[in-house]
Amino acid sequence: MSYHLIDAVERLGCPRLLVVGDLILDRYVWGDAERISQEAPVILLHEQRQELRLGGAANVAQMIKGLDAEVTLLSIIGADEEGRQACRELERLDIDSGSVCIDPSRPTTLKTRYMGSAQYRHPHQMLRVDREVRHAIDSQLATRLLNQILPHLKDFQAILVSDYGKGLCTQELLEPLIAAARKAGIPVVVDPASHGKCAAYRGATSVTPNRLETTRATGVEVRTVEDAFVAGKKLCELMSLDYAFVTMDRDGIALVHKDGTSEHLPTRPREVCDITGAGDMVMAMIGVGLGAGLAPADLGRLANVAGGLEVEQIGVVAISREEILTDLMRTHRHAEGKILNVPALQRHVSARQKTGQRVVFTNGCFDLLHAGHVSYLAEAACEGECLIVAINSDDSVRRLGKAPDRPIFDQEYRARMLAALEVVDYVVVFDEDTPHALLHALKPDVLVKGGTYSAEEIVGREVVLAYGGTVKPMGMVEGLSTTQIVRRLREQDATVLSLAAHASAVTSPASAGHVDRKAA
Repeated sequence: MSYHLIDAVERLGCPRLLVVGDLILDRYVWGDAERISQEAPVILLHEQRQELRLGGAANVAQMIKGLDAEVTLLSIIGADEEGRQACRELERLDIDSGSVCIDPSRPTTLKTRYMGSAQYRHPHQMLRVDREVRHAIDSQLATRLLNQILPHLKDFQAILVSDYGKGLCTQELLEPLIAAARKAGIPVVVDPASHGKCAAYRGATSVTPNRLETTRATGVEVRTVEDAFVAGKKLCELMSLDYAFVTMDRDGIALVHKDGTSEHLPTRPREVCDITGAGDMVMAMIGVGLGAGLAPADLGRLANVAGGLEVEQIGVVAISREEILTDLMRTHRHAEGKILNVPALQRHVSARQKTGQRVVFTNGCFDLLHAGHVSYLAEAACEGECLIVAINSDDSVRRLGKAPDRPIFDQEYRARMLAALEVVDYVVVFDEDTPHALLHALKPDVLVKGGTYSAEEIVGREVVLAYGGTVKPMGMVEGLSTTQIVRRLREQDATVLSLAAHASAVTSPASAGHVDRKAA
């Protein structure tokens, strides 16, 4: 499955997303929790530095940008210094903030976290102080926001609603926005507020509530995956959704469609350092994938990976596509996922080279997989982090002028045998007489070849050297070539057939009768 998801990441492209929701500014105060105050039994934090980060819907936008997609933010700020700081940060990150409006009646939402460390160990959050108001925006501001964005709706491939319950995501704003998106065929995903009120989200494509938010919205306590399936179906009914993602932290995601079909998308265990921002990262990954047209199950699987990488960080950190690809490449590889066509393999090679992996390429018929092949493939794999084995098609083998009965095994069987080897990362079949076209398409870092070839004799050498790659012969195990093995087998077959014919002649009824008459 990880190979399938690598391909999905490489097909994400650069969709443009609209994020609607509460902008929050996060202030971190870092320090050393060095002693207890003499004034009261409280920890004294010796401040060392401060840091401002985007939070809420602005953080979702930041994470979308980190995933190499384009994003516009529709939100509000106060007429204060924190609002101006937030806009400067949005501008620095190249996030379109032209639809961020000022509401003088409220402050910019600010969360101040005090992060303390002791004896140079990992810092932990000691206290959070919030400055905010939660009353709903007035109808005049809702109309102003809609007028800002509705004329440009066709510019977006997906819309994300990030509701933190600070008053922006009212029914008056969301209902016409979702209706217009439905009419235009633009998917809308909502990360709902924890209050459980869901009328404003009706008609959205999907929602991404956690266990608590799901329970408050449906009345179904979500303890198990089966609970999540029941609650997810209810969410689809209550909000007229196409499908729902119920996020279940260490238990992954439950995907439930409106027709009741459901699927559990598990996640692998992680070392949890800080859960802050994990939900935003899940939302961002789903949004980018949705904008690229990925299927719901793949959206959930990639969201699991992105959210898992986020909880391994301290504080809110934007996760990149390269980090997601690296994580996917570390997971278990199934043999059937290794056999790819050329366009898919190009995307995989690009993904691996982006993450700094050195790609090794070799080619041959591999008609009869033997110890010599295994030895040289293991040696070839040591030349980099990814080994591609390209095999001649059946027609290509026949054109090479080998024996009339070659190949002994067809190309599908040969591909499956090679894919079963742990050292092999990918197998591709080519129909040409040489691997030149493949080398031009894939541009591997290293071309290797087993056997008695010198570097100058390796076919495709000039292609690889022309773009700056390396060519290296691998040698061979003495007496172990497919031609030699086939010849020995044929000689053995001929001997066996000769002995069988002789035995048959000696023991045939005609011979036996002749001997009997002679003896008489």
